[in-house]
Amino acid sequence: MQRSLFTAATGMTAQQLNLDVISNNLANVNTTSFKRSRVDFHDLLYQTLRAPGATAAQGLEIPAGIQIGSGVGVVSVTKLFEQGPFVETGNTLDAAIEGDGFFQITLPDGEIAYTRDGSFQINRDGTIVTADGFALEPEITIPEDAINTTIGTDGTVTVTLADGTTDELGQIELARFINPAGLLSQGRNLFRQSESSGDPILSNPGEEGAGTLRQGFIEASNVSVVDEIVQLIITQRAFEINSSVITTSDQMLQVANNMRQ
Repeated sequence: MQRSLFTAATGMTAQQLNLDVISNNLANVNTTSFKRSRVDFHDLLYQTLRAPGATAAQGLEIPAGIQIGSGVGVVSVTKLFEQGPFVETGNTLDAAIEGDGFFQITLPDGEIAYTRDGSFQINRDGTIVTADGFALEPEITIPEDAINTTIGTDGTVTVTLADGTTDELGQIELARFINPAGLLSQGRNLFRQSESSGDPILSNPGEEGAGTLRQGFIEASNVSVVDEIVQLIITQRAFEINSSVITTSDQMLQVANNMRQ
């Protein structure tokens, strides 16, 4: 059986996975704070028929050997956390992170998840929560008689009460990671830490490398439709070329098979 059949098959499989990643990026082009992914490839095992530097006749050294590759594989699908564009909403509870960091979210099981999605709301108890009802950590509760809420660039949450007085309710903390690409995606714009991401580094916005907050804004997806369409075209052509290799290999095998008749 020709080696090229299996080599081209790995190429088609890799491009199919690449297409899956591109389609997910495009599907989330309007998802708040979504971070696009990129597929990283590497070449597979080589069969060495003649090693470089081997000795030929008359003691001469062969400068280049013969190594036949066995195809391509996917080594990783990497999340790219570059900053997405800001979108003004006018909602006083919305906050975008300008720079590094994640909001901390308390899940129903008590564990902490992390998100860049700052489109917050308040529940019936006045607690600041996500669209899914998960509470912001540390928990901040807006009083019933509050008529205005201010979120400072340093995360300080202050309200103006009905009697005209102001009250500082607390401060939003941000979490940073040595390797944010190692975070586990959970859906719902949430991430969980892993061994690869390392432990969270907690700090107030604007301190120790953490970004600052911008009230009344949200961070949009960092997906570029034009770039993804270009990658889509490249992926489609690569898939077609690999399928053509399989067709050509099959035709060559057919010719060899007909020679026996």
